[in-house]
Amino acid sequence: MSDSVKVHSGGAAQGLVGALAAAFEREAGLTIDGTFGAVGAMRERLLAGDASDVVILTAALIRDLGAAGHVRAEEAADIGVVTTSVAVRAGDPEPPISDLVSLRAALLAADEVFFPDPEKATAGIHFAGVLDKLGITAELRDRLRTFPNGATAMAALARSTSARPIGSTQTTEILSTSGLTLVGPLPPGAELATTYTAAPASRAAHPDAARELIRRLTSPENAAARKTAGFLPLA
Repeated sequence: MSDSVKVHSGGAAQGLVGALAAAFEREAGLTIDGTFGAVGAMRERLLAGDASDVVILTAALIRDLGAAGHVRAEEAADIGVVTTSVAVRAGDPEPPISDLVSLRAALLAADEVFFPDPEKATAGIHFAGVLDKLGITAELRDRLRTFPNGATAMAALARSTSARPIGSTQTTEILSTSGLTLVGPLPPGAELATTYTAAPASRAAHPDAARELIRRLTSPENAAARKTAGFLPLA
């Protein structure tokens, strides 16, 4: 049996898992072996048979995986809500994005626009729709920079050497990437708030450790860690 707890998670929870990992590993006597990425990609890996102990995805995907027998939906617990936001490099001017008009202007003024996979990532799918809604997809096409997940998209934004780059992904992924400034959430009419849920995998090799990790991710005593990571309380 492996001496690690295998976690398959959307990128939104990577920072929170990392913040709680040391205490969990010390007390459980097991390391965390985490795989983080676009929720669609994580779902595909689970359906392909990847071994897992803990699955952290959107609430809707956890329900679907529970119905299909891949996770124990009856033991699932919501972690919190994550908004999709806008970021710029640390030190760059923060553009106004309080409404759709100002968001549109900020995006059109950028020479590069970074965001995650528009087909498999929650924030990427949504942001691509926002570009369509604003009517600027075609105009920005040569400036769009897409990546497999929010973490890689934001890391690339932080490294960008262009004059006016901008990016969008889930708030948690922005906060966990050094070299960025969180400008704020997408404005009304473009907003997205996603509930993330953790559940033990149906064939978990370490079911007790999986439950304990989920307890820590969702417990009242770790509310401050969730807030720091970018999770909002459930309504």
